[in-house]
Amino acid sequence: QVQLVESGGGLVQAGGSLRLSCAASGRTFSSYAMGWFRQAPGKEREFVAAISRNGGSIYADSVKGRFTISRDNAKNTVYLQMNSLKPEDTAVYYCAADEGSARSRIYDYDYWGQGTQVTVAS
Repeated sequence: QVQLVESGGGLVQAGGSLRLSCAASGRTFSSYAMGWFRQAPGKEREFVAAISRNGGSIYADSVKGRFTISRDNAKNTVYLQMNSLKPEDTAVYYCAADEGSARSRIYDYDYWGQGTQVTVAS
């Protein structure tokens, strides 16, 4: 079992930045690929970014060049640095752990956090 707790969400103006954190506890954090997903009101949950056990990353086209995923295995934490935020980035952001490789499909992920709200004002 892995427990995931997100933090760092909030209200920011368009063009601003936020850094989300996801702290993991339980089984060995370094053995998991980690992902970030988001869900806007009335929409399905969608992939944002993922990072493999060895640090390789993938991104959704909508955030490529603006968001950066990283991990600190010593702190059991994965981060999502979000720059140049847009109102359409408004959503609840979830982190998730995958026993496989870094992937973009929701059903590949085994463990989920409760989410943190990000609101981008225009």
